[in-house]
Amino acid sequence: MAGKKERQRRLAREHYERQQARRAHHARRWRTWAIIGLVCITVVGTGTGVYFLLQGGGKSASAASASPRPTPTASGTGSAAAAAAEPATHCTYQASPPADRGDVVIYLLNDKATCTVNSFVYLAGKKYFKNTHCHRLTTSSIYVLQCGDPTGTGNGGPGYKFANENTAGARYTTGTVAMANAGPGTNGSQFFLVYRDSLSLHPDYTPFGTVVKGLRIIQNVAKAGTDSANGPGDGHPKEKVVIERVIIKKA
Repeated sequence: MAGKKERQRRLAREHYERQQARRAHHARRWRTWAIIGLVCITVVGTGTGVYFLLQGGGKSASAASASPRPTPTASGTGSAAAAAAEPATHCTYQASPPADRGDVVIYLLNDKATCTVNSFVYLAGKKYFKNTHCHRLTTSSIYVLQCGDPTGTGNGGPGYKFANENTAGARYTTGTVAMANAGPGTNGSQFFLVYRDSLSLHPDYTPFGTVVKGLRIIQNVAKAGTDSANGPGDGHPKEKVVIERVIIKKA
């Protein structure tokens, strides 16, 4: 009897191991993309609280006036003269929906950074990144836009930590997406997007994705510069960047 039970346990264990191997094989075969919708917001003026939503190819916020001023119009008949008439008897304000700067599409490296991708997909599914600011931009020596902190301070996280992956020989070339951390085993939710080769970075940060579309969006944000709040070339992006949504697609 003891021999029969031992054989049954062995067969059950082997079945479980085969099942787990098949699941891991199928997981590695998935090609997973994250689509990050970005909105860039610039505050114009100090007392008006006016926000301009920028999109690629649009006018710079610096071209806008900090406070509205009337525009002189020649008198006469027609709609232009009527619009300039004072005092106004009727005011119309038409809603204008926020304009997206665009989508950044990232190919996630399931087979090389399995735990990291699993965490990112989990948080995205919980809408953890929704309406969060990309709080850090570096424009000297290393060239990254850092996001993923719902507090916008650089100190926030999901309440758990996990180990580094895929760092052996890691190089942070243009388009790399990697985890930000405060040392080995402190990964949480913060990540950065490399918009220009940053080969001086030590291989201490888990690369878990590659930008396959929308890199120019990040590069345009970088062109606007940083406020250098953390030192020269390191601070908040001057064009405030908000992650509007993260969509995960599997193929």
